Amino acid sequence: MLENKRIQTSPVELTKEDFVSDQMVKWCPGCGAHAILAAVENVFPRIGYRKENFTFISGIGCSSRFPYYVNTYGFHGIHGRANPIASGVKIANPDLSVWIATGDGDSMAIGGNHLIHIVRRNIDVNILLFNNQIYGLTKGQYSPTTPMGSVTKTSPQGTIEHPFITAGLIMGAQGTFFARATDNNVKLMSEVMYEAAKHDGTSVVEILQNCVIFADKAHGAITDREHREERQLFLKHGEPMIFGKNKDKGIVIRGTGLAVVKLGEDGITEKDLLVHDQYSKDPAIHRMLGRMMPPDFPVALGVIRSAPYATYDDLVEEQIEYAKANSKIQSVNDLLRSGDTWEI
Repeated sequence: MLENKRIQTSPVELTKEDFVSDQMVKWCPGCGAHAILAAVENVFPRIGYRKENFTFISGIGCSSRFPYYVNTYGFHGIHGRANPIASGVKIANPDLSVWIATGDGDSMAIGGNHLIHIVRRNIDVNILLFNNQIYGLTKGQYSPTTPMGSVTKTSPQGTIEHPFITAGLIMGAQGTFFARATDNNVKLMSEVMYEAAKHDGTSVVEILQNCVIFADKAHGAITDREHREERQLFLKHGEPMIFGKNKDKGIVIRGTGLAVVKLGEDGITEKDLLVHDQYSKDPAIHRMLGRMMPPDFPVALGVIRSAPYATYDDLVEEQIEYAKANSKIQSVNDLLRSGDTWEI
């Protein structure tokens, strides 16, 4: 159970069933969103806040049906606008644990400006970013994360746009928390969501999600059983970066970048490997980890960055308290009688 200076903990022990909605879940069979929902239902009881202190905000898209499918308070917004809605909810109601369900199109295309500014402000909310590299609800247009060259409904000859790397966008916007998980690993999703809830500030959890209809196996090079052990690096704070089926590969710094090495070759031992520091305020290593991609590197999974910084909502509260303590105007009556007044 998490301790929070503002959010009340539940007086009774909650279970997964407390967060299961009575609404019919209408995602396609096999959609990765089902697993994301299961992870949320697993982690909310562990977080331990009062049930009525959780709220989900969403925009438009398959991901944005989420508020209907979790038995909490929620708000289904308009396309790309979940983040400003959530900002207002959190600032007006600091005793809420605010979660945002969004997709790669909803958050990084029409909602791109709102995304970078909620991250920059470091408002204490939690963003679950479903990245299936496609627009699913509107039937298969390419999105800001669709790989270059992909054939889609709106790029029949292959998209010629350079895609966003989510980690680069978030950290470029001065993000303080970024984690990544795959939709076929409910345990890892639950772990990083818990870490996101612990973080005081804007947390972004990118979930590599599969859309079985319009972008099936979009993340197959990372998630398929044959290759995943060689292409996934699970980060743990304070531990060396080791991966591979035989745990015989690792990450080191060479020159100004990262490199993959094999243990035992050229005298390389575990002591030579980079040790993960998720709490470092310097984002340089975090940025490089977030950009790693096959075939040259494994994909970094888990909490990549969790740096402590002051939050926007705490600073707003401080300004309000200061104004209350120092202003000559303490009520509406004071305001009406301030300045020049006269009686008739």
